[in-house]
Amino acid sequence: MTLLEVENLGIKFGGLAALQGASFSLKAKEIVAIIGPNGAGKTTLFNIITGVYEPTSGFIKIDDISPCEQLGLKKTCSILIAGLLTAVMLFVTLNVESIWQAEITSNYIYQQGFQWQNLIPNFSNFLNALSWRDSYGILLAGLILGSSANWIIWNPSCPEVVMKHGLARTFQNIRIFAKMSVLDNILVGMHCSLRSRLSNTIKSKKLEAQAKNKAEQILKFVGLEKSKDLNADKLSYGHQRRLEIARALATNPKLILLDEPAAGMNPSEAEELMNLIKKIRDTGVSVLLIEHHMKVVMGISDKIVVLNYGEKIAEGTPEEIKQNKDVIKAYLGA
Repeated sequence: MTLLEVENLGIKFGGLAALQGASFSLKAKEIVAIIGPNGAGKTTLFNIITGVYEPTSGFIKIDDISPCEQLGLKKTCSILIAGLLTAVMLFVTLNVESIWQAEITSNYIYQQGFQWQNLIPNFSNFLNALSWRDSYGILLAGLILGSSANWIIWNPSCPEVVMKHGLARTFQNIRIFAKMSVLDNILVGMHCSLRSRLSNTIKSKKLEAQAKNKAEQILKFVGLEKSKDLNADKLSYGHQRRLEIARALATNPKLILLDEPAAGMNPSEAEELMNLIKKIRDTGVSVLLIEHHMKVVMGISDKIVVLNYGEKIAEGTPEEIKQNKDVIKAYLGA
C-alpha cells in the first residue's frame, strides 16, 4: 500500500527553482532515503511535504488524501458559521446603544416588560430603519473578517494539519527544549492528541496519567528510560538526537521524516541509530530520511532517491544507486 505519493513537486523562490519535477512514492513499512550534494533541495522537499512551504507545482498525497488541497464540507461550514457570528457580534457592538434605546422605547410605548419573543422582531425593525451602509455593510464586513480569520486557523497547508494526517519530523539542528526534563519533552509531543483542555478534572488527570505512561514506553523504546528526569541539555549529543526522534514518535505517526539524524555522530552512535530506525520500521511506521552518512543510507534503505540542483536524477535500490553514473558524477564530478 502506498503511504506517501509525491508527484511533479516544485517550488520557486524569487524566480529561482529550488525544486522542480520531483516525483517518488513511499510504501507502508518502507525506509526511503533522500540523498544528494549540499543545496540539492532535500530539506526544501521535507518542508513542502510537512506544510512549511506551499509548492508552486505538483501535489502530495498521504494515504490517497491530499491534506493541502481541499477544505472539505465540515471545515467550509465552520468557516461560514464563524463569519456569521463575527458579523452579528460586530454589528451589535457598533450599534449596541441604538439597539438598546429602540428596545426601551418599544417597551415604554406599549408599557410592557422585556419579552424575549419580541427581541428578534424588534431587532429586525431596527435593521429596516437603518441604511444599507449602516447595517448590511457592517454585517458583510464582519462576515469577511470572521471567515478570513477562521480560514487562517483551518489553513490546510499548515504543519499542524499535516501532522494530523500522520506525519512527524525532526530537523537538521536539534530542537529540543533544553531546560525541560526528557520526559516533559516527550509529553510536549503528545499535546495535540490530548482531548481534554481543562486541568484538574477527573478526565484530564486520567489522560495525563495515560500520556505519562505512553511517554515512558517511548523512552524505553529509544533507550532513554533511565534519563527521563534529567534536563534535556544534560544528554549526550547522540542521545539528544534520540530524544528528538522519540518526541516525533509521540505524535503517533504513520510516517516519520528524519533530517540528517546521523549528523555529528561517531561510528558507534551511527550504528545504534541504524538499529533504532529499523526498530521504528518494524513497528509499522514508515521512514523517510535525508542523510549524508553513506553507511547509514546503504545499510537501512529499501529505496534511495537522489536529488541534484533541485531535480531527481536517480531512484532505486542501494545497489542500483552505487552503480549509477549520474550519481557518481554528482558527488565526484565528471
